[in-house]
Amino acid sequence: MTYRFFEGKDHASVYQKYRFTPPDELKNIILQYLDKKKGKPHVLAVDLGCGTGQNSRLLAPDFQTVVGIDISESQLEEAKGVPGYPNITYRKGSAEELPFPGGSVDLLTAASAAHWFDQSRFLAEACRVLKPGGCVAFLGYSCAFPRLHYQDCGERLDHICEEVRQVLLPYTSNQVALALGKLEELYSAIPFPDKERVEDLQVNSSTSVRNLMGFIESLSSFQAYKKKDPQTAEILLLHTQNRFLEEMGVMSPDMEMKQELEYFCVLASKPL
Repeated sequence: MTYRFFEGKDHASVYQKYRFTPPDELKNIILQYLDKKKGKPHVLAVDLGCGTGQNSRLLAPDFQTVVGIDISESQLEEAKGVPGYPNITYRKGSAEELPFPGGSVDLLTAASAAHWFDQSRFLAEACRVLKPGGCVAFLGYSCAFPRLHYQDCGERLDHICEEVRQVLLPYTSNQVALALGKLEELYSAIPFPDKERVEDLQVNSSTSVRNLMGFIESLSSFQAYKKKDPQTAEILLLHTQNRFLEEMGVMSPDMEMKQELEYFCVLASKPL
């Protein structure tokens, strides 16, 4: 797979610090589906394209063992540096060649990563390694940026984000475009007859201007833009931050605002 082709240490650090952890609401939907299709115990979850481990850590309290797999050594090093999760193991590898015996995995999951997989090879591996009744769960954002709320200027902040999206659009890969299409193609290709979609799951939280700039910096499209023209990319971030502060009428990039993220999830279960 071509997952996360920006493997630099600096990018991995940004990804660890600023990428959103999937919400508990989505995890609960996944666990309820798994319980309905396979039942307990929850023994082994495999988090594919785990990156810096946000989704792996979310699953850790609910499984005996979680294995996070990614091709990026720098991403995995960041994940391993987070303490407090003794039941998580991180391994370098790909979604298309999984180091597990047949019929051994309860849950295969990928958070904002399945669009990078070689579809046919991955699905063949999923059929092989899942237990009867075992499940796959692919989750991601329904849009490129969260909707923002701060006093009466939320729409203007959303407009700034849209301008940034337009700048980065020529650097957006076909895989990311597939993800923003809510993985329709991958959903159609899943060979299991039992599958379903969860859409328009809205989750509200807070973020700061600084953290939002970090999220933008973590995007693969921004990294492609930065690779082509590092100076202009840095100017874009600084200019965007300054525009936010001006619209909000504040001085500090640590000023918080409300954000609304919309998630989707693709679920499927291997026949018993």
